[in-house]
Amino acid sequence: MKLFGTDGIRGTANTPPMTADIALKVGMAAGQQFLRGEHRHRAVIAKDTRLSGYMIEPALTAGFIAVGMDVVLVGPMPTPAVAMLVRSMRADLGVMISASHNSYQDNGIKLFGPDGYKLSDEAEREIETLISNNHFEALAKPDKLGRAKRLDDAQGRYIEFAKSTFPKTLTLEGLKIVIDCANGAAYHVGPLIFQELGAEVIAIGIEPNGFNINHECGSTAPENLCKTVLREKADIGIALDGDADRVLICDEKGQIADGDQLMAMIATHCQNMGTLRGGGVVTTQMSNIGLERYLETIDLGMTRTRVGDRYVVEHMRAHGFNLGGEQSGHIIMSDYTTTGDGIIAALQVLAYMQVKKRKLSKCRLFTALPQLLRNIPYRGTSPLAQPQVKKAIASAEKTLGNKGRLFIRESGTEPLIRVMAEGENLAQIEKLSDEIVKAISA
Repeated sequence: MKLFGTDGIRGTANTPPMTADIALKVGMAAGQQFLRGEHRHRAVIAKDTRLSGYMIEPALTAGFIAVGMDVVLVGPMPTPAVAMLVRSMRADLGVMISASHNSYQDNGIKLFGPDGYKLSDEAEREIETLISNNHFEALAKPDKLGRAKRLDDAQGRYIEFAKSTFPKTLTLEGLKIVIDCANGAAYHVGPLIFQELGAEVIAIGIEPNGFNINHECGSTAPENLCKTVLREKADIGIALDGDADRVLICDEKGQIADGDQLMAMIATHCQNMGTLRGGGVVTTQMSNIGLERYLETIDLGMTRTRVGDRYVVEHMRAHGFNLGGEQSGHIIMSDYTTTGDGIIAALQVLAYMQVKKRKLSKCRLFTALPQLLRNIPYRGTSPLAQPQVKKAIASAEKTLGNKGRLFIRESGTEPLIRVMAEGENLAQIEKLSDEIVKAISA
């Protein structure tokens, strides 16, 4: 049974693999994998604001309890808060129930080890094998069952942690900030962090009802954020996604800065402060050539990995980098976090602005090359193996030469083919992209 994609398990709520039955087995299998030693074992479980979280949370809880693992429930909290709490509480596992930027119909399960990092492919395969074989050796005896309890001060712990990453010599006083929490996991903690650092905060996307997460709001739909920034004459707008592990930022002119632009600012700031390690930045195949060319001008390198923040993190850990991320807004600063954290990334951009004493529009450091991203739904077998699709891709690559690049892949979270075309000539990449999409659709 293949359960895990590029970011945990994800699917439509109440249909496989996102059912209460499978969630129960995930809890038992993951719990069994991390019963190590004679101490009392614990798992931390958080969720976003989807209605289906009320189904998945108790199912996972029951699974952990069944193998003798205690459960600490923290309610709606950002994904990076789970990674932080697992480490600070010396827990054995962390779980985030979220489908990130997807709509409310979907949900997902992300697992973190005791070190606060997402599980490796190998660990996920072992859990899948246990579930497929229905092989749970570690079911606890009646007197060894786990217990569940709520952690009332979890939000306060994360707020203090996030604030501690902002330089103590700086303040946000005098800044007006709009924050869009996507009606998601950060709807409570997000605005408070920026308020407590001194900013005037206008919060939107903070009225979750179980159905409106990511709906016409947040980092996947930042239009309302941009309009609000302009209407309120704000200095900056911050758009989080449903679980707050990614961020896009809007400048005072209503223009969006994506993850590539944010990484350029943070890398420059860290280099100026002498805190950047690894000699550059780790990104994925989606990052713009413009970022790569800019980093070269300040003697920094850029390493690309597979798409998925977990692969960025793995390369950072293996090669000594402390900054990496994705164009979509997952930004990892390993001096502070073990996974993407939209709020902490936004704080580092604000620190750069405050040090430079510039508006965000004056902090943009490179011009991105034209880049098109198309998503083509499919059913059944991937169309990328079809001869006509291969022919269209090869022809487009030959036409582009060294003036651009293509990156075409299956989504790891949805039944989509993602087609990215990038180059110096917009009309050319539009034409080539259309030809590839036509071949895939056929």
